[in-house]
Amino acid sequence: MKHQLSIIIGSTRPGRAGPVFAEWLDTFARQHGKFEPVLTDIAAFHLPVLDEPHHPRLGNYQNDHTKAWSKAIDAADAFVFVAPEYNYFAAPAIVNAIDYLLREWKYKPAAIFSYGGVSGGLRAAQALKPLLTSVGIMPIPEGVALPMYQKLLDENGAFSASEQVTGGARTMLDELLRWSEALKPLRAA
Repeated sequence: MKHQLSIIIGSTRPGRAGPVFAEWLDTFARQHGKFEPVLTDIAAFHLPVLDEPHHPRLGNYQNDHTKAWSKAIDAADAFVFVAPEYNYFAAPAIVNAIDYLLREWKYKPAAIFSYGGVSGGLRAAQALKPLLTSVGIMPIPEGVALPMYQKLLDENGAFSASEQVTGGARTMLDELLRWSEALKPLRAA
């Protein structure tokens, strides 16, 4: 059985580019053939700023949006965060969504597919890694960064990946699978 890969769209604002890159990655991951990819759009869960009365370690969720988010994340074996850079940092929606849960993240690897201006979102990617480790996620070094991402979209907003991007995505998915397989016994325990 293939490992489930949750491709998490990390921006929730109107006009965001994240869904375009996530959909490309979903198609690419299906062709790669080693994961069962699932698009997971944070915006679809309508998560307000963390509003649970109990600490996430208890898993005593009171709100329907949290219960749905928990179910989606718990089902995954690995993640790719499609992460924009906002003000030299990770998007607030990603930080908030990660903070909602704890045990659902544990012993699962994650890669970051970042996009932004000149840095390609790498500052956001680096800012995310300590947060990911604090909830038990293993962030892998391999990822994809898209600098000046607006120039990579055609007049219809479609994305055509270069050889460099497809090569980086292939390496990222190969490594993510290795980590997902290695951590599987810990997830089962």
